[in-house]
Amino acid sequence: MGDAVELEVGGRTVRLSSPDKVFFPERGFTKLDLARYYVSVAPGILRALRDRPTTLERYPDGVGGEWFYQKRAPKSMPDWIPTAHITFPSGRSADEMCPTEEAAVVWAAQYGTLTFHPWPVRAVDVDHPDELRIDLDPQPGTDYDDAVRAAGELRAVLEEFGGLRGWPKTSGGRGLHVFVPIEPRWTFTQVRRAAIAVGREMERRMPEHVTIKWWKEERGRRIFLDYNQTARDRTIASAYSVRPRPHAPVSAPLRWEEVGVAHPRDFDLATMPARFAELGDVHADMDDHAYSLDALLELARRDEHDHGLGDLPYPPEYPKMPGEPTRVQPSRARRTPSD
Repeated sequence: MGDAVELEVGGRTVRLSSPDKVFFPERGFTKLDLARYYVSVAPGILRALRDRPTTLERYPDGVGGEWFYQKRAPKSMPDWIPTAHITFPSGRSADEMCPTEEAAVVWAAQYGTLTFHPWPVRAVDVDHPDELRIDLDPQPGTDYDDAVRAAGELRAVLEEFGGLRGWPKTSGGRGLHVFVPIEPRWTFTQVRRAAIAVGREMERRMPEHVTIKWWKEERGRRIFLDYNQTARDRTIASAYSVRPRPHAPVSAPLRWEEVGVAHPRDFDLATMPARFAELGDVHADMDDHAYSLDALLELARRDEHDHGLGDLPYPPEYPKMPGEPTRVQPSRARRTPSD
């Protein structure tokens, strides 16, 4: 495994044990390669994680080994990495890692963290999201090009309802994520309601290409706009996170003009450092903006009042929510006996 090495990042020294342990056998990338990658993009990933409660997706033995999500801050975490206290839908709570320095990311890599999953909130107010996150998830029979087509229409919807601007990034797989910085004055429930409104408007405009149907059996060959990614405790991989796939892809921030040109396979642990050195963080200005959800919430109100379109199912691990429809997939639902 090799002798431990020390890396300098952000004015701190981080010790890396077993630097030669292979994390990505297909590419030969080691733990040291992973750590050096995070050093190379440190300003960018810290921008995405700063002051946010963050769940760690850990692969201590690399992508071929066992893995787990670490929500609670490990006892071994140094005291210079702060935490934020968050509450889960179950009512339980935890103190999660809340990065404020670049070295925190490299420290997490030492423990096999590939992907960082930040909450859409800041430590100062963990109950009011400051990002609306939209996940365009290709379903079987669709691919990244279909997500790109949906993203173009999504961009228009956001602009029409409130002059919103989204910042796109690859998921690291076949999908696209679009993040909209918002004022932190709405609850998780309200932000989710806004996401549902976006999804319904997208369905109206692209009925053959986009769906917000929660049940897989109803989605068909369409892009699923996963509105439940805005529910409390649901997170999306951060920009610059390495994804646990054999070729070591990363979630790459994009400029809008790149969305239809670049491809997720263009961005991995080996190629992103050069892009970052040349362009820097192309999402660096996100924190300079904070938009209002008023127009989207008015759209949601109209959907509910004028069209009878109420809430949609929550994920299965959530308690039953007020106004939520039945959480039974249609093919298993019992038919109401006729009178």
